[in-house]
Amino acid sequence: MEKIRTIAGHGPIAQIAWLTEDLDRAIDQWRLLAGVGPWTVYRNVTLDGDYRGVPATIGIDVGLTYQGETQIELIAPHGAGPSPYHDANGRVRVGMHHVAWLVDDVEAAAEDAAAAGLVRVFSAESGGGATRVAYLEAPDEPAILLELIEATPMIRDGFTAGTAAARDWDGSNPITIFDFAA
Repeated sequence: MEKIRTIAGHGPIAQIAWLTEDLDRAIDQWRLLAGVGPWTVYRNVTLDGDYRGVPATIGIDVGLTYQGETQIELIAPHGAGPSPYHDANGRVRVGMHHVAWLVDDVEAAAEDAAAAGLVRVFSAESGGGATRVAYLEAPDEPAILLELIEATPMIRDGFTAGTAAARDWDGSNPITIFDFAA
């Protein structure tokens, strides 16, 4: 019997993410067509980590909202790669990118995932370690990544506040922006 590659032991999927070249346009599409919001936008986020064994510093803009308990993340990467957000030609891999789980310890969960046959392609942190993540892929299905997000108190509080804001959203104040370059 084939061993099932899973990280589902970490509970329900907490996040679904898409890549875009135009974050503002993508947020407008989601807001107007799917009716989700409010959005929190983080501009000029820096991820310091390791991409396929090579040290990497990657810049992104991120938009977050919620549908029920699930976070919807839109990512607009800066530059042309190499990164988990670009294809081999340096173009943004527009479209569905990953699903994510919240875990207590990202390193331990990534090691468990590796034991189940998944390959770590990216590990990073931002905010001086405030956010720690790992992206994994199945060698025979590399088109979609699986992400582990370390569930620090700040991350858990963000999910709690975001789900409450989405649940109570009346359509006003659709976007709040934080710019880390400012």
